[in-house]
Amino acid sequence: MGATGATGNALVRGLLALGIPVRALTRTPHLPLPGLIGTHRPTVEVRYADAADAHSLRTAFHGADQLFLAMANGPQQVELETRVIDIAADSGIRHIVKVSAPAAEPNSPVAVSRGHHAVEEHLRARGLPHTVLRPYAFMQNLLRLAPTVGQGVILGTTGDAACNHVDCRDIADVAAAALTSPDVAGGVHTLTGSEAVSYPDIARRLSALTGERIRYVDLSPDELRDHLVHRAHMPDWLAEHVTEIQRLAVARPETPTTTVADILGRPPRTLDAFLTEHRARFNRRAEDAADAEHRRATQSP
Repeated sequence: MGATGATGNALVRGLLALGIPVRALTRTPHLPLPGLIGTHRPTVEVRYADAADAHSLRTAFHGADQLFLAMANGPQQVELETRVIDIAADSGIRHIVKVSAPAAEPNSPVAVSRGHHAVEEHLRARGLPHTVLRPYAFMQNLLRLAPTVGQGVILGTTGDAACNHVDCRDIADVAAAALTSPDVAGGVHTLTGSEAVSYPDIARRLSALTGERIRYVDLSPDELRDHLVHRAHMPDWLAEHVTEIQRLAVARPETPTTTVADILGRPPRTLDAFLTEHRARFNRRAEDAADAEHRRATQSP
């Protein structure tokens, strides 16, 4: 589940590369899965499934033996994921790999992490073999900074606190290992990149990469929340979540783990490599040039 998300889609491609039969579940099975082309298409089975629709889950799980469970965070996440787990257990699923979150504790200061703790506890109570992945902030979420980076600023409330980031493709590779290797399956794995980096440092790296002057502006939690709701148009719960996880990085200093390297036998993808890969998204001049070229190419003669 979550085959159209950044992690789930990377996992589908990774399993196909290993020759593992895959069933990709989505609420929009009529749309092509991003990144899957040519010879991949006949080897992946796409099925409709909605976590709010019990019948669709029973149909989708029939004949499968393992489940990768990655759902978008949200107010109904605990209700939906516990329903998925119950139906999976009753449908013959023998192992679940669940994407959770750091600080998944009953008294976590982050509401979403408290929800993930509740889902993890439900998994344990069902007695179903499972593997829990607790990744820190996705590098892919840094792309959401592009609009303000284009204005020369990064906004946050972390001060100089260093934050862990991890590439979704590394999460997917660890998930593939958990689904295919008994040595990795089971337990709780906390996933990070190779370094913890502050937002002021990210601003400096983007400045060097793009040739633009980009600075970090530290806001109070209330100021950041207000910006996310009224300027970035986030729903209230998501703005609160972003603010909470940034404040947690201040309250609990973050340091990288070696889990990705230990499991995969290679270093995790680096932040610098990710920023370089997506340089055009952060570079106003590159984007302007690309837009101008697109307009020229699409103009009628």
